[in-house]
Amino acid sequence: MYIVIVGAGDIGMPLIDIATRSGNEVVVIENDPERADHVAGEYDCLVLNDDATAHNALIDAGIEKADALISTTDRDPTNIMVCLLGQEHEVPTIVSVVHDPEHMNVFRQIGVNTMENPQELIAEYLYRAVARPAIVDYMQIGEQAEVFEIRVTENAPIAGKTLIEAADEDLLSEDVLIVAIERDGREQPITPRGGTTVQAGDLLTVYSAFGADPELTDVFGHPEDRLR
Repeated sequence: MYIVIVGAGDIGMPLIDIATRSGNEVVVIENDPERADHVAGEYDCLVLNDDATAHNALIDAGIEKADALISTTDRDPTNIMVCLLGQEHEVPTIVSVVHDPEHMNVFRQIGVNTMENPQELIAEYLYRAVARPAIVDYMQIGEQAEVFEIRVTENAPIAGKTLIEAADEDLLSEDVLIVAIERDGREQPITPRGGTTVQAGDLLTVYSAFGADPELTDVFGHPEDRLR
């Protein structure tokens, strides 16, 4: 893909790293000279030290052939302006960071995909890492549902049982679905079936309609979450 990234700050830098390592053609627009020089020396991408709200900057970045435009600056008005300019050039995918929740409506009205308040998301993630150490990674869906990763311990009630056996013994309710199993020695994740046996050491990707509550994490051998 041809990706134009606006901003090389705390959010933009990791994004530039991921996008370039994934083999995309990346152009970065950064108005701070020091940041622009750093990106140019660190990554295999074109870097423009310019103001992305200036129409010519986007033209120089090749916006006409861009598959995606991602605005990551720390100022919502700048991100909004960049997105509007991107729409003028009919960029297929436009994504922006939103720092102030009160600005979400504006981004929705102009039809931009958003990531809301990244600092708050990071803070919540860090807190959950302390409060629920069994959860390796998670994504909230709606008000309660979550998709999360969790490691099965040696003493887990589900260890050594097939998914059918786990359901028959009420270890897993109808609202819980094991989506994938990563197992040492296998290059690809296992797509679970009813007869698949869960083993100690497995890293499970789990969907739960009621979230990763302590009763559920107990099933995978993590009573420590109940104590917090």
